[in-house]
Amino acid sequence: MLKIIFSDEDVLRTRVAPAADPLWELVLSLHLLQGRSRDPMMTTWRRAVAHGLRTDTDAEQYRLLFALNPPRGYFPDFLTPFASREGLEAGLDAVRGTSVDMLRRDLTLLAGETPLPSSATALARGEPETLHHLTDAMARYQSLAVKPYWSRVQAAVEADRARRARAMLDGGAEGLLASLRPNMRWASGVLEVLDYPDTRELHLDGRGLLLVPSFFCSRTPVALVDPTLPPVLVYPVDRLAGLTPASGPAASPQGEALAALIGRTRSRVLQAADEGCTTGEMARRLRISAAAASQHTTVLRNAGLLVSQRDRNTVLHTLTPLGRAVLDA
Repeated sequence: MLKIIFSDEDVLRTRVAPAADPLWELVLSLHLLQGRSRDPMMTTWRRAVAHGLRTDTDAEQYRLLFALNPPRGYFPDFLTPFASREGLEAGLDAVRGTSVDMLRRDLTLLAGETPLPSSATALARGEPETLHHLTDAMARYQSLAVKPYWSRVQAAVEADRARRARAMLDGGAEGLLASLRPNMRWASGVLEVLDYPDTRELHLDGRGLLLVPSFFCSRTPVALVDPTLPPVLVYPVDRLAGLTPASGPAASPQGEALAALIGRTRSRVLQAADEGCTTGEMARRLRISAAAASQHTTVLRNAGLLVSQRDRNTVLHTLTPLGRAVLDA
C-alpha cells in the first residue's frame, strides 16, 4: 500500500492536471500492450498496434523503449517528466535533457529487475545520440499507438475532470480526494492507494499533489519512485466505449446516429452538458421529464457527442471533442 501524507497546506495545493498527459499515456500504453490483461474494450487497439509494430520496417528501433517499460514492476521516472504537462514535444525535450545522475540511478534500479540491452549502457552515460534514438522511438510509437486515438483519450480524461470538479465544488479539496474511491481511500490527512505493488510512504511536505487522470493507466494508480521529484499520482479513468481511431470503423455508425440529432431540445441538451450536467439537473434546466432527458442523452451518447459516467446514484454527462465541435459549429 502507498500512503501519501498531507499537511493542511498540501490539501489546499492539490490539483488535477488540465488535460491528458502525453508521455504518461505513451508509457502506460506500452505496459498495457505487453500486459496480461485482456480488457475487451481494448482488443481492437491491441490488434491494430501489434500489427503496426510487426509491419514497421524499422522495428528494431523500439527495442530499448520496450526494455525500459516492462509490463509489470518498476519503470524509470525520467520517462515521464513533469514538463510533459506542456505537450509531447516539451516532454521529449525534457527526456533528452535528463541528467546523467538520474539516468544512472533509474537504470540501475531497472537492471536489478529486468535484463537490459547493451544500448542501455550508453543511455546511462547520457550519450546524446542514444537519448535522441530513444525519443525518436517514443515519438514514432506515439504516432502509431496513441495519436490515432487521442480524441477518445481526451474525452475520457475530460469527463473525469468534470467529475472531480463537481466533487471539489461540493466538498472542497477533501471532497476531491474522497472522490477517488474505490482505488484509493482518504481519511485523516492520508490518501491510501490500495493494492499498490509496493509498501511505502510519500510525504508531500507542502508541495501539494498533482492528480493525473489517465486513460491507459490500468487498475492501480501510479506514483514516481523518487520522493524528491514533484509529487504526481496517476490514476485510471473510466474508458467509456474503449478505443477506435477517429477515422476508423466507429465513424460510419456515428453518421447514422447524427441524423437523429435534428431538433431544438437536443441542441439545448448539448449546451447543458458543456460543463457537465446530471440527468436530473438537465431535466430541471430544460423543463422536461427525467425520462425524456435520459432518452435524449442516450441518442447523443450513441452518436459520440456525449459521455456518461455513473457516480453512486447519479449519472454525469459531458461533451466529447466531437460534441464540442458540433456545439461550436
